[in-house]
Amino acid sequence: MKTVNHWIGGKTVEGASGNWGPVTDPATGAVTTQVALASAEEVDSAVAAAKAAYATWGTSSLAQRTGILFRYRALLDARRDEIAALITAEHGKVHSDALGEVARGLEIVELACGITTQLKGELSTQVSNRVDVSSIRQPLGVVAGITPFNFPAMVPMWMFPLAVACGNTFVLKPSEKDPSAANLLAELAAEAGLPDGVLNVVHGDKVAVDALLAHPDVAAVSFVGSTPIARYIHTTASANGKRVQALGGAKNHMLVLPDADLDAAADAAVSAAYGSAGERCMAISAVVAVGAIGDELVAKIRERAEKIKIGPGNDPASEMGPLITKAHRDKVAGYVTGAAAQGAEVVLDGTGHTVEGFEEGHWIGLSLLDKVSTDSDAYRDEIFGPVLVVLRTETYEEGVELINASPFGNGTAIFTRDGGAARRFQLEIEAGMVGVNVPIPVPVGYHSFGGWKDSLFGDHHIYGNDGVHFYTRGKVVTTRWPDPSEAPAGVDLGFPRNH
Repeated sequence: MKTVNHWIGGKTVEGASGNWGPVTDPATGAVTTQVALASAEEVDSAVAAAKAAYATWGTSSLAQRTGILFRYRALLDARRDEIAALITAEHGKVHSDALGEVARGLEIVELACGITTQLKGELSTQVSNRVDVSSIRQPLGVVAGITPFNFPAMVPMWMFPLAVACGNTFVLKPSEKDPSAANLLAELAAEAGLPDGVLNVVHGDKVAVDALLAHPDVAAVSFVGSTPIARYIHTTASANGKRVQALGGAKNHMLVLPDADLDAAADAAVSAAYGSAGERCMAISAVVAVGAIGDELVAKIRERAEKIKIGPGNDPASEMGPLITKAHRDKVAGYVTGAAAQGAEVVLDGTGHTVEGFEEGHWIGLSLLDKVSTDSDAYRDEIFGPVLVVLRTETYEEGVELINASPFGNGTAIFTRDGGAARRFQLEIEAGMVGVNVPIPVPVGYHSFGGWKDSLFGDHHIYGNDGVHFYTRGKVVTTRWPDPSEAPAGVDLGFPRNH
C-alpha cells in the first residue's frame, strides 16, 4: 500500500505519531493509500523548519523569489497531467475537471511571479520642511494554510505561492482525504530551487489543526472549508493572536428572469450545479425562477441533466465522477430522499445510481428538486453534492429578498438580457462574488476571491490584492534629514555653506 508522509525542511519525513488515515479511491471504494497523521510534536517540527528558513528567506531579494517562482510555474505546467491524475485517483473528479483545477491554481503562481509590482510602497516628499513619508509592506514570518478535500491542488496554490513570494515561510496542512497532490506540489517547489523549510507539508486531522492554531510561531492562518469549521478556525486562531482568513460554506443562487435565454440558463445551471459532482463552494445549488418560466426552465435542466455520463474520473467518456467518501455519499442522498416529505417535487432522483463494474464506488446520480421551500433542509444546508433545488418567485424583488435572506453570501448569478436589471442586481445582492450571465463567478487571479456573511470569517479575501495584504503588514516611515549645506564645521561635502 502506498504511504504518504510529511514534507518538512525540504525532505520527506516519515510519520512518527503511529496514527494513520486511510485514503480511498472513490471510484472503487478501495483503500489505496495510508497517510501519516501528525502529532503536535511533528507540527512543532514543521513550524521550527519554517521559522529557521524565514531567517534568510524573509530578507531574500525579490529577484531571487520571482526567479524560483518562474521555474516553479514551468515545472507545474510540464507536469499538470501527473498532478491531475493524483487528484482523480484520490478525489474522484474527472480528469478534465482536475486539469481545470491545476490551471486555476497556476493563475495564482503567475500572479506571484509578478509580485514585484504588488509589493511596491508609496512615498510622499516634503510633507513638511525636509520631511518625507513612505510606506512599505513586509512579510509576517511563518504562516499556515489548512485546505479542503475538494480542490487538493488549487486551494493550496491559492495560498502558498503568494505567501512565499511576499517573503513568508509556509506550513501546509492539506485534507487527509486526498493528500498526495500537496506533496508533489512541495517536491516540485524544491526542484525549482525553493530553499529547504520555506514550504512544508504536514498531514493530519484535528490534532494537527489545533497545534497550528495555538502555535506561538505561526503568525497567520488561511483556511477554506465548511462554515462551522471556518468559524472555529477564526475564533480559535484569533484568540491566539493570529491574523485569520477563513473561507466557509455557501448556498449559491442563480436568479433567472423571464427575459433570460432559457437554453443558456439551463446549460449554465447544469454545468454549475453538477460539475465536480457539486463538491465545490462556488457550485450553483439553488435556481430561483421568476414568473412563469419555471416549468420550462426545469424541463430544460432535466433534459440536459439526464444526458450527463457518470463514471470513473480516469475514463475520458465520464463527465461526472463519484463523491469523495461513502459517508458523504450517504449524507447527500439523505437530502434527496427527505425532500418530498418536506414539500419538494423530486424531478430527478439520483440516489440509486451505480456504475457497472464499479459497484463499490461512492456513486450518486444527479438530483433535481423543484418547488422547494426555504425552510426545507435541502435548501437551508450546504449539501455539497450533485443536488440542484429550484425555488419559484413572482417578481425580481421577491427573488432578491429570498437570496439576501440566506445566511450565506459566497457567490450568486443573474441571467437576463436587461442591463438595467443586471445593474440593480449587482448593487442590491448581498454576496461577495456576482455573475451576470456567468454561473460560477470565480474571479481571475488578480482579483480577490471571497464571500460575505457566513461564507467568510476575517477581513481579507483570498489571493489578488487582498491576498498580498493578508500575507504582509504595512509600515510607515517618516524621515527628516538636515540639508547637506548645514554639515558641521570641518566636514566638507562639497555644498555651499549657509553659515
